[in-house]
Amino acid sequence: MTRGGEMAEVFCEDRTSRSAVFDDGRVEELSSGQERGAGIRVISGDTTGFAHTADLSEGGLLAAARVAASVARSGGGGTQIAALEPRRAHGSNAVRLHDGVPMSEKLELLARADDAARSHAKEVSQVQASYAEGCRRFLVATTEGTYASDDQVRTRFNVVTIATGDSGLQTGFESVARTEGFELFDDVDVAEMARTAAARAVAKLGARPAPSGELPVVLAGGSGGVLFHEACGHGLEADHIVKDSSVYCGQLGQLVASPLVTLVDDGTVAGEWGAFAIDDEGRPAQRNVLIENGVLTEYMWDWLRARKEGRSSSGNGRRETYQHLPMVRMTNTFLLAGKDDPDEIVAQTPRGVYVAKLGGGQVNTATGDFVFGTTEAYLIEDGKITEPLRDANLIGNGPEVLRRIDAIADDFSMMPGTCGKDGQSVPVGCGQPTLRITGVTFGGTAS
Repeated sequence: MTRGGEMAEVFCEDRTSRSAVFDDGRVEELSSGQERGAGIRVISGDTTGFAHTADLSEGGLLAAARVAASVARSGGGGTQIAALEPRRAHGSNAVRLHDGVPMSEKLELLARADDAARSHAKEVSQVQASYAEGCRRFLVATTEGTYASDDQVRTRFNVVTIATGDSGLQTGFESVARTEGFELFDDVDVAEMARTAAARAVAKLGARPAPSGELPVVLAGGSGGVLFHEACGHGLEADHIVKDSSVYCGQLGQLVASPLVTLVDDGTVAGEWGAFAIDDEGRPAQRNVLIENGVLTEYMWDWLRARKEGRSSSGNGRRETYQHLPMVRMTNTFLLAGKDDPDEIVAQTPRGVYVAKLGGGQVNTATGDFVFGTTEAYLIEDGKITEPLRDANLIGNGPEVLRRIDAIADDFSMMPGTCGKDGQSVPVGCGQPTLRITGVTFGGTAS
């Protein structure tokens, strides 16, 4: 601040992790890690200076502060980042996470999942199960009076199965991830997860080519949350709004979706993958209603973008590690449940596609156009779910999809994900009830 900074922020972080991979019936990988350091941000006018260091001594922090201040003072607008020469601030002690639970008990979960998947069907030829746990502790202090800290514990378990048949190899996947410790497995049956993954792979061995053209699509609860995260959520992040690079610019108060749609971003949902007490700028997590009954009501804000607009952060300032600057990011983003019965939604769809699970995709935030892959889908014929379909693509436009939702069920579920943006990855949650879109382009190979 003595060099002319308008705001200064110190973000200190200590991150530990441990993981194990069970592949082909044996432990393939065991790993652990620890990372500590601090990032110092200085704002001067439109210029951001940022320096990070792994040296948490007083001297190391002061050196980083001087570099960040000098960069901010240099002006010119935009952001400049300086990485100080890293120094190990700790030894290579074993990571201690989920205290009291021996590694042998965690490996037993992996072996149990492997056995369950292989015993499900003779077609299952390969199984990979993985376990990961992590603890992230951080403290953030600013010259504006923020002084806050948070401890975040996360646990994840994945099962990937491969089935072999006349049609080649097919893959099934199932995952659980929560902001909880090992107590997660008091409620989660890893053997059931493995059987679910195996059943998906085996079912796809007999899958028929997916249809092509515009069709009604029923998205199963939870499975389509990633579509709304990517195709709609990113366009509601304030950095895209202030740069006029979002299809939702200038539409506050306007009808942008079906009146059935209420879209929420909520970092306070206990246990979900994107939950936390405070964001990475020290602001409390919040529940933010973005679209209410089809009307655009709010955007998501971090401190920097909110400051420029003369308003408050919405608790959406997030960063991957201390080596990164915070930016506007989603937390847990989901559509609220409606009143329809999920079985009735299918029964009232004469012909279409039932998407039980979506894969990854791409979206253009400026236009809302998207492409998403399906990893588990079935044909709907005469109001009934019938044959499994081979993987295909959903092609459409986010705002148009929101307007074409004509039924939303009373069921609801969430799924975990990892969101990438500008080279940073953070954990997020996505969710929605079963719903129907009256028409989306399905990019299959059948006529």
